[in-house]
Amino acid sequence: MSEQHHDAYENMTDKQKNRTIWSVITASSLGTLIEWYDFYIFGSLAVVLATKFFPADNPTAAFLSTLATFAAGFVVRPFGALFFGRLGDIIGRKYTFLVTLLIMGFSTFLIGCIPGYETIGYLAPVLVLILRLLQGLALGGEYGGAATYVAEYSQPHRRGYWTSWIQTTATAGLFISLIVILITKNTLSAEDFDSWGWRVPFWISILMVGVSYFIRKNMKESPLFAKAKSEGKTSKNPLKESFGNKFNFKFVLLALFGAAMGQGVIWYTGQFYAMSFLQKVMNINSMQVDYLMATALLMGTPFFVFFGWLSDKIGRKAIMMTGMLVAILAYRPIYDAMYKSVNIEAKTVANDGIKETRVATIHKTIATDSLITFHKETTFTDGTLIKKDSIVHWSATGPVMKDGKAEEPKVSTAITLNDDTRWYLVFLVFIQVIFVTMVYGPIAAFLVEMFPVRIRYTSMSLPYHIGNGVFGGLLPAVATYLVTSGKDAGHPTWYLEGLWYPIGVAAVCLVIGLIYLKNKNNNIHN
Repeated sequence: MSEQHHDAYENMTDKQKNRTIWSVITASSLGTLIEWYDFYIFGSLAVVLATKFFPADNPTAAFLSTLATFAAGFVVRPFGALFFGRLGDIIGRKYTFLVTLLIMGFSTFLIGCIPGYETIGYLAPVLVLILRLLQGLALGGEYGGAATYVAEYSQPHRRGYWTSWIQTTATAGLFISLIVILITKNTLSAEDFDSWGWRVPFWISILMVGVSYFIRKNMKESPLFAKAKSEGKTSKNPLKESFGNKFNFKFVLLALFGAAMGQGVIWYTGQFYAMSFLQKVMNINSMQVDYLMATALLMGTPFFVFFGWLSDKIGRKAIMMTGMLVAILAYRPIYDAMYKSVNIEAKTVANDGIKETRVATIHKTIATDSLITFHKETTFTDGTLIKKDSIVHWSATGPVMKDGKAEEPKVSTAITLNDDTRWYLVFLVFIQVIFVTMVYGPIAAFLVEMFPVRIRYTSMSLPYHIGNGVFGGLLPAVATYLVTSGKDAGHPTWYLEGLWYPIGVAAVCLVIGLIYLKNKNNNIHN
C-alpha cells in the first residue's frame, strides 16, 4: 500500500496535487499552530505566572525564574528532536506527530491546574518545570515532522512556498495566544483574571488539541517516506547515520551554525523579547502590549509566505542572510527609538491630571500588619496615562525595618500610551517581524533539502531545535539579565544591553552562512 500511495500521488495532475497538499498543509498547520499556542501562552503570561508559581518577596527574581522555566522548555527541545526524530525516520512522520500533539496538549492543560506557590509552596514551580520540559520534548518532535511531511508532498519548484505555510504557525500560535488572553481579560474583572482567569487559556488548549488529533488521525503517510519504507530503504539507526557519519554530521553543524542559530535569536528578539521589553523595560500596560503585539504580528504574518515563495525564485540563502544582516544593523536603533518614544520628561501634565490615593489592606499572613498602597495616576495633555503603585509593609509599630532601615517600597508602573505612540510602536515591532519572516520563511525548505529521506526527520530537527531552543530560547532570560546588570551598573543605554546577545549570535551565524552555505539544493528525493 505504501508504494501504491506514492505512485498514486506521482500520477496526479498538478491541480490534484495542489488540492492534496492544501489538505496536508491544513492538517499539519492546525496541529503545529496549536502546539505553538500551547508553548507560547506560558511566555505571553510570564509576568502573571511569576506572581503565581514563585515567591512574591522579590518580583525581579520571580520574573527571572519564570523566564528560566520558560527557557527550560526550549533547552530540552533538542532531546525531543532526537527522540521523536528517530521515531519519525523509523515508524513514520504521521504517527510521530500524533504523539507529540497529545503530550503537548495534556501538559499545557495541567499547567492551568497547578495550585499556586501560596498553596503548595515550592512544589508549584517544580511541577511547572516538569510540564514545561514535557512541552519542550513534544515541540522538539513536532516541527521537524510537520515541515518534513509538507516538504515531501511539495513540488520541487514550489517547496519554499508550500513549507512557508507551516512557518506561519509559530507566529499565528503566538497571535492566537494573545487574542485568547485579551478576550479572557476583557471578559473577566482584573481581580478574577488575577485570581483564576489566567488559567483559562491553558484549559482551552485541550479542546483545540482534540479537534486537531482527529484531523491528523485521518492523514496518510508522506509519499516519499511511504515509498522508501516499501522499498526497505528507511534507516534502522537514524541517530548513527545522522551524527555518526562525518559527511552528514558536517551538514548538521552547518545547518545549525550557518542558519538555525541566527534564525532562532532573530525570531525571539522580534517577538518575545520585543514583548518583554515593552512590558518590563518600558512599563507599558500589559493589555496594551498584547494589542500592540497582536496587531504587528497580524500585519507581518503574510510575509512568511512571501519570502518562502521568493526563495523558490532566487534561493534560500540570499533571503536568510539579508534578513540577518539587516537585523544586526537595525536592532539597536529600533530599540532606542522604542524606548525614547515614551518620553515623559517632554510631556505636559494636564489640568487636574494628578490623582493620589492611599489604601491599607491587612497582610494575608500577619494579622497585625498592613500593606499600604500609595496609588498615583498622572494624565498628560497628549493622552498618555501613568499609573504608579508603591506598596509598603507597615507593622503595628510603624514601617517594617530591614537592616536598621525602613523596607524599600515595591513599586510598579503601568503606562497607557496615546494613539500616535501606540501606532509608532506597532510599526517598530512590525519591522522586527519582517526580519523574522526573512530568516524563518525559507528555512524549513532549506533544512529539508539538506538531508536524504531516510534520516531527514532526525537530521533537520536537531539543528533547528538547538538553534531555536537553546540559542533562541535562552534569549529572554539572558537579555533580561544583561539589561538588569547594565541598569545596576549605571550604563547610560542600559536598556539596549540585552541586544548584544542576539546581535552577537546572529553575526557569527551570518559569517559562517555567507562562507559555507549553498544558495539552493533541490535534492530532496534521495
